[in-house]
This record gives sequence, C-alpha cells and structure tokens, in this order.
Amino acid sequence: MARKAKKRRYSRSSGKDVESEMRRYKKGTAKSGRGGRGGRVKSRKQAIAIGLSKARKKGKKVPKKKATKKASKKRKSSKKKR
Repeated sequence: MARKAKKRRYSRSSGKDVESEMRRYKKGTAKSGRGGRGGRVKSRKQAIAIGLSKARKKGKKVPKKKATKKASKKRKSSKKKR
C-alpha cells in the first residue's frame, strides 16, 4: 500500500522570512524585543523564532505555537474544578 505524501507545514515564503532573519543574525544586526529596542539576538533558535513570528504577522502559512507547559497545566486544572 502506497504512503500518502505529507503536507507542507510551512509555506516557502515563510521560509524566506526565516532565511532573511538568519542573515541578519549572522551579520549581528538582528535585535529582539518590542520594535527591536531589545538586545542582540544571541542564538540561532531565537533568530528562527523571530523569523517565524514575522511570517505569522504577514499572514503566511505557519503552524500555531505549541502551548507552554504552565498554560496547559492551568487549563487542565481549571477543567477538573468545574
């Protein structure tokens, strides 16, 4: 039985946003925080996250963020109380 082809999770254009952010990170000009007033981006992961965030704001196809452990714990506990 043939396997189905997997769907693309990210659009190609969102990959370009990440790519451009990685270039800025390598140059040392990538900044984090509101309006870029924060400090310099220190890790590759941070640069990728910023690139994906910019792609989301532009409305490109990017999967939703995973819920953090604290947030998901709160939801579970609030459901139990009800």
